Amino acid sequence: MSYNTLSVGVPWDEFETFPQYLDAVERRGTALNYGCYVGHTAVRLYVMGDDAYERPATADELAGMQAVVGEAMAAGAMGFASSSSPTHNGDKGRPVPSRVADLEELSALLAPLRETGRGVVALLPAGVIKHHDVFALQKEIGRPITWTALLTVQGYPYHEKVIADNDAAWDDGAEVWPQVSCRPLVFQMNLAEPFVLNMRPSFAALMGTTKEERLSAYRDPAWRAATWEELSSGIPFNWKALSVAESDLRPDLIGRRVLELAEEQGTTPLDVILDISLADDLTTRFWSVLANDDPDGIAWLLPRDHVLLGLADSGAHVSQLCDACFATDLLGNWVRGRKVMSLERAVHKLTGEPAGVYGLTDRGTIDVGKAADLCVFDPDTVAPGPLRRLRDFPADGERLTADAPEGITHVLVNGVPIRADGEMVPEALNSLPGRLLRTR
Repeated sequence: MSYNTLSVGVPWDEFETFPQYLDAVERRGTALNYGCYVGHTAVRLYVMGDDAYERPATADELAGMQAVVGEAMAAGAMGFASSSSPTHNGDKGRPVPSRVADLEELSALLAPLRETGRGVVALLPAGVIKHHDVFALQKEIGRPITWTALLTVQGYPYHEKVIADNDAAWDDGAEVWPQVSCRPLVFQMNLAEPFVLNMRPSFAALMGTTKEERLSAYRDPAWRAATWEELSSGIPFNWKALSVAESDLRPDLIGRRVLELAEEQGTTPLDVILDISLADDLTTRFWSVLANDDPDGIAWLLPRDHVLLGLADSGAHVSQLCDACFATDLLGNWVRGRKVMSLERAVHKLTGEPAGVYGLTDRGTIDVGKAADLCVFDPDTVAPGPLRRLRDFPADGERLTADAPEGITHVLVNGVPIRADGEMVPEALNSLPGRLLRTR
């Protein structure tokens, strides 16, 4: 996420606590309906300050964090979210504070959800908190747990074992919902923010540095040599997955694999991406498929019980990926094209099923008295449409968007048509017909 965009685009002077944040959102209004988890990292930083990055919490700090979560749930938070993923680093390349916490801390912070009987727990297990810990945690807390993400890897049927374990846990009374995606996990990164490489020490050390410092490192032969050695040892970086995605300076390279370019030039693929990027001030983007690249495995996962469709990453990585169009992808590519499930079941998995998990009893199905959140589409033509890059965020921030879907005729938010006859309705969008959704 762009620090510059967040620093000037968020009205930080309007809130400090989570209840105040929800009130600020509600005052300003939203185009779509919006609900929000209270986040583990934010809670840890609020109570512990910079120490949140470095050490376990004391008993007093744990009690303080528990109180913050309880206050957030009372205000209507949709639940609590935490990550222990090694891919999630923050200030100066340090692990985000939620990664410092152990299972005991997580359990303590979920107590308010158990006590109120409300909210969903959203996790990214890895590192300290393992996947098998989630089942016992759910039975202890008594609230639904969803985790991201159950992805496929071609030639490695890991997802089948996870589903077998999850089905057995359901039989034992544990309500755990892995999130699955119908789209390959694809990143478009540049070397100004090389997310795919930031887990490697040489690149992690550059997080939080200035652009000039990063450019200096990329030019330094010693840094290049050390980084190449690092990327080639242990678990080698998968250069086969990397291609040139966008380049104003070298449009002739778009679509070319980095490994092929390295072979042609008689150099390393690291040198290729560094040289191309330095020539155009780090704006070149590289396309990388990280996971979810087994179509048969995806087709097996999508229609299953006890999995939620998700992983849109619609708030993070906005300049690197856009999977917010997963719904139209599901209906077009997977339902109409591959026939992985009936249209009716697909619609339910996009609407009624997640609404039920989150306890949104006033929406999710079409019924008298429920919110008129409606989408009218043509099942014969519905499809995601193209992605495009915009620079319309504060501080000249950029994002990918999929705002030209095929086959979507009308969209209504709380009864207000924001799309009609295949076209957006600007005045309706500007009226902000969405609502802040609070758990009750």
